[in-house]
Parts: sequence; C-alpha cells; structure tokens
Amino acid sequence: MGNQLAKLLSLSIIALILLGCRKDDVAPPAPPVIITAPPDLGFKVVGYFPSYRDPATVPDVKFRMTNVVNYAFGIVTPSGSLSINSIPVFTTIIAKAKANNAKIFLSLSGSHADFKNMAATEAGRKNLIKDVMNAVRNYQLHGIDVDWEFPKTDDGTDVTYTAFMKELSDSCHRDAKYYITAAITAGKYAGAIRDAIKNELFSYVDWFNVMSYDDFSTTTPYRHHSDYTLAQVSVNYWTATRGMPKVKFVLGIPAYGRPSGITQTNTVLSYAAILSQGGSSQSDSAIVTASGNPSPYMIYYNGQPTVKKKAILAKTAGNGIMMWEKWHDTHDATSLLKAVCDTIGRTY
Repeated sequence: MGNQLAKLLSLSIIALILLGCRKDDVAPPAPPVIITAPPDLGFKVVGYFPSYRDPATVPDVKFRMTNVVNYAFGIVTPSGSLSINSIPVFTTIIAKAKANNAKIFLSLSGSHADFKNMAATEAGRKNLIKDVMNAVRNYQLHGIDVDWEFPKTDDGTDVTYTAFMKELSDSCHRDAKYYITAAITAGKYAGAIRDAIKNELFSYVDWFNVMSYDDFSTTTPYRHHSDYTLAQVSVNYWTATRGMPKVKFVLGIPAYGRPSGITQTNTVLSYAAILSQGGSSQSDSAIVTASGNPSPYMIYYNGQPTVKKKAILAKTAGNGIMMWEKWHDTHDATSLLKAVCDTIGRTY
C-alpha cells in the first residue's frame, strides 16, 4: 500500500511539472536582430552647419534646399566620450531641419590623437558608440556622420577606424533605423591617408562625403583649391579605381575661397564675403582684401557655372552634392545651393 501511494504521489508530481511546462507558457523566442541600411534617400544635397554660426542668419529656404543637414560637431574628447558643441544651437538646427523636411545628422570630429586613443580598444569604441547612440535617440536624429581627419596606414589607425565604423554601422543599422556617413579625402594623393579607407567600408557606410577641396599651395601661385578637374579626379578614383558604388559617392563643394602662393591665415573668405567685395557669381576668382591681410590678393572659389558643372557630374557619376558650409553661401539669386538645386531639378 505504501509503495502504491508513493507511486501515485510521484506520478502526480510529474503531472504537475508537465502542466507547468505547457507549450503556451514558454516564452517565445526573441525576434532576430536585423542589421541593414535604411532606405536610400536618392540624390543627396548635404549641408554642414557649424555650431559657431547663428541659425537666425541662415533662412529656412537654405534648409529646404538640402535634404540632409550635418551639425558640426560632436567632439570626441580626450577621455573618449562625446561632447556636443553649443547645445542651444544644436537643438535650434534640429528643429529648423525637421520643419523644412531635411534629415538631421550629428557629425563627429575631434583631434586625430583623441580618435586614435578612443578607437584603439574595443572598450573605447564601445563607450563612444554608446554615447553617440544615446545622443541619436535623445535628440531624435536621423543619423551620424564621421569626420575623422584622418585615419592613416602608418600608425595603425586604418585598422581601428575600420573596426569603429563597422561597430557604429551595426548600431546605426539595427532594424534599419539610422544612417551612417563618412567625410573622406578627395582621393587625389596616394599615401597613408587615402589608403586608410578600406574597400570593406563601402558596405558599412551609407554614403561618403568626399571633400574635393582644400588642394591648396602656399608656395605655388595661380592654383585653384577646388577646380572641376579635382572633382573629376575624385569621382574617377573612388568609383572607377576603387570600386565605391556610385550611389554612395557624394561630391563635396566649397562655399568659400582660398588664395594660392601665400599664407592661408586671414586670407580664406566665404563665398558671400567674396561677392560683397565685388567678386562675381559667374567667375572662379577675384581680387580681394581681408582683415589682418590688407594687401589685395587673388582668391579662388567656385562660382555658379562651376557648381552647376559639378552638380551634373555628381548626378551622372555619383549620388549627391555636399557643401561646407551653409553659412558661407549667399541667400539670393547668386546662391551656390540654389544653382545646385536648379541644375538637378530639386524643388525648394
């Protein structure tokens, strides 16, 4: 009798255990993590807005002309954390961009040494990426632009830059939620900087803002820092020689001028300042003076005809135009952004 009771008790316990483990009580498996890029935006018109500019001085139409605004900058600190310059300006630019149907990105910058230290370890990369993604969510941004100037092959930062971009890309692309872009060299000169941009980055980054400007000389006169030839060189190198998908190539144009054969200190002027001194929107050079450098000198810039040619090149051989920077442009019929939009048929 005791054995039968023990047997019945054991069977009851087993039955209770089985009832407690019914299929409908088991937690469903977690949905798979999907890492993929958000939908492509088509032809990009990207405009940087630095933290030290007054948003009130740039009219809303300039935000409608661009479909992406890069706020400059979020700084990588010596400790490897994120510090965003001028938060009141940042929040104002976020609101202006969204009100005018433009995506808003935070552009990351900082010294090469601080980028290098941050990216040297997995923990360092993880900590910064955590800060960055918190900022993206807290400020309801659309993406991140990385302006590390510049990773290099001769100090190992090409390897750590690639690792950082892969890890940041995975975070941005989780559930196809946020974009990731990178500002890179024009590609004209072979060497440690150009070669640090590895082909595997082409699959991590949604597009590249190619800085096809600042090819200046302080010793050689009559040299344009951003002529049409440099734009062609950039397109040919990155898309034809290196195999960057053309849909990820965004051509950078300057809204400022530089002299050649003399110092760059106190001689670089905005496009608007050049025109205010009598420069023509239909030319690529002018005679000007500058505060701290009163002697007249020749300055080289992009006028509307050159910008229109570059826009056509970007349309046929790439997928966008980027401008450094919005505040430098004029805000009337001579505007370079207006010339770009009119050429590619973008309404504003």
